Amino acid sequence: MSKVQFLLNGQQQSVEVPPMKRLLDVLREDLRLTGTKEGCGEGECGACAVLMNGELVNSCLIPALQAEGTRLCTIEGVSTDGHLHPIQQCFLERGGAQCGICTPGMILATHQLLDKYPNPTMEQIQEGLGGNLCRCTGYMRIFESVQEAAALNPLAGK
Repeated sequence: MSKVQFLLNGQQQSVEVPPMKRLLDVLREDLRLTGTKEGCGEGECGACAVLMNGELVNSCLIPALQAEGTRLCTIEGVSTDGHLHPIQQCFLERGGAQCGICTPGMILATHQLLDKYPNPTMEQIQEGLGGNLCRCTGYMRIFESVQEAAALNPLAGK
């Protein structure tokens, strides 16, 4: 067993894990943060996406030991004081969330996208969400949710 320490959703965490346990399993099983989903388990679908030091990563591919000293954000860390983040609200209102399996990864990918491109083009949206698969929608409601979130983004136009 190895001790791993990291900042998770703004709070310091320390867990004892087997050396090759996946970060996804630590989040879901050990820390009970079940918003991060397992879709394919192969890094192809994005359902397990989290932000690690501000970069989108597939937690099913990350050994927990690689999280040592990092800053992690899961879907549970996006809302504040029980209030949905504007991105989450847009997904809810625009129908960008269907069954919910891909939604956490889509929202975190959108978060990273809007940090990089506050007012993204449709091409940038499609590229920014390219690592996330949805089996429920034709993606248009997801893209519209991102466009709406961008319109509400105080950094847009700057």
